[in-house]
Amino acid sequence: MFDYTSRYANLETATLTTDDGREVTYVRRRFLPPLENMQIVGEVTVNDPDRLDLITARTVGAPEQFWRIGDANVALNPFDLTAVPGARVRVPAPSV
Repeated sequence: MFDYTSRYANLETATLTTDDGREVTYVRRRFLPPLENMQIVGEVTVNDPDRLDLITARTVGAPEQFWRIGDANVALNPFDLTAVPGARVRVPAPSV
């Protein structure tokens, strides 16, 4: 259903039967992984024009993996991580 690099790739699907008999398939809720299981390889200082995809491209090598940095910083809204220049952002080890 999702690309293998997606944060949703390993989530289970479930089916709900509505009152009128229709079956609706959905992806179960995703929870942030425990921080103690995450290997942090460094930190980056946010500069004024930085965006999370640019930071991720420089550090992890794939801008679409921005969600990994969001997870490492327990950020539900990725824009919060780059809103304040000078803030420090943890960078996790790339996953295979």
